[in-house]
Amino acid sequence: MLQSITRTLQIPELRAKIVFTLLLLIACRVGSFIPVPGINGEIAVSFFRQATGGAQNLFQMVDIFSGGAFSQMTVIALSVVPYISASIIMQLLVALWPSLQREVRENPEQGRRKINKMTRFLTLLLAVLQSGVFARYAVQMNHSRPGIVAGELLDVQLFGVPWLFYLIVVSTMTTGTLVLMWVGEQITERGIGNGMSLIITVGILSSLPTALGLILQQLNLDSQAPGQMNFAGVLVLVAVFILVTIATILMIQGHRRIPLQYARRVVGRKEVQGGSSYIPLKVNYAGVIPVIFASSLLMFPATIGTFIGRGNWIGEVASWISPGGSLYMVLYVFLIVFFTYFWTATQFRPDQIASDMKKNGAFIPGIRQGKPTQDYLEATMNRVTLLGAAFLALIAILPTIVGSVLGVPQTISYFFGGTALLILVGVVLDTMKQVESHLLMKRYEGFMKRGRIQGR
Repeated sequence: MLQSITRTLQIPELRAKIVFTLLLLIACRVGSFIPVPGINGEIAVSFFRQATGGAQNLFQMVDIFSGGAFSQMTVIALSVVPYISASIIMQLLVALWPSLQREVRENPEQGRRKINKMTRFLTLLLAVLQSGVFARYAVQMNHSRPGIVAGELLDVQLFGVPWLFYLIVVSTMTTGTLVLMWVGEQITERGIGNGMSLIITVGILSSLPTALGLILQQLNLDSQAPGQMNFAGVLVLVAVFILVTIATILMIQGHRRIPLQYARRVVGRKEVQGGSSYIPLKVNYAGVIPVIFASSLLMFPATIGTFIGRGNWIGEVASWISPGGSLYMVLYVFLIVFFTYFWTATQFRPDQIASDMKKNGAFIPGIRQGKPTQDYLEATMNRVTLLGAAFLALIAILPTIVGSVLGVPQTISYFFGGTALLILVGVVLDTMKQVESHLLMKRYEGFMKRGRIQGR
């Protein structure tokens, strides 16, 4: 491992990308410790802990995604959730908007710039909306726990509304989200890995010390009295963590091989008759994107409903879909399966593959070229995707199952299995593959001993 890291750092271009990525991620983490002007972060954290109460709920999930920034009401409390929500909406619009879909297909570069521009504008609108609701919730918290909001800001009112406090919170949090969006795009273009996914991953990793500290607290090692957890439960958690990690790696890298035969093929400048190969159809073609999309989509209405309160129908609906509930789990599984198929359908192009096979003289044994090949690839991919979607959904609801069986607080089980673990493993594998690609381009041995890039 040390030798592989040394080889990685020996490439100036790759070393610059890694350093650039790390510096931007560190800058993101600095923002999680800067509270919004006029808010007392310490009192907000204590109120947040009372609100969570150790159970799995919306506050805990949002706080894990933001790396603790939500509980302290910092400038990046919204994290990249508005951007992810905007991306989901744009993906749906591309699929449902024929003119935009045609523009993307005919002019990919111009279409991509147009979609990015619309996504950024939609991110701005969602950030303003969510930060405004957040400000209202902070005012409500201040009534039950005075001191969270500075009294000087609440005294400046217009028609009974503390407009100055709303203005500060909305402008600060919206700016923080836009900065994170810019940082994520810069990492994707000039660094290593997907910027948005890395920002979420760093936030999840920052919750690891808290989870470990809670385990030690539950064990109650400082006293002779038995704790809420025992060593057997910890061993089961560790075993589940290892098994889920291994299964996630195998599922993300697993693929179904479709055999190919060549009537003729060109090798160099010569035309060679015959030959065989295969098409690798990934079992989990969408990666961890369905999990991120499903979590973010459920967070948005639940956040608004929770902040508004239960005195109206919006609050009641939000309580029905609160994390840990039966309706929430059903919707969560449904959305994961839906986004798995949706992302695969938008990214996997069996018609293009069938056309390229026909041009190159390749065919699947027993299947005619053209439309029959396209239908066969599409049907096979649908069956393979079902297995990947079922696995993602199972891992996503695993914390609730483990927590109910072992009696473990959801704060701990959520970190050792489920959405957080899926995102961690998926992002790490994707980043390592990008490092591997740079190493192979420079004629170095791969970073990973096994599971190297296909086609090498």
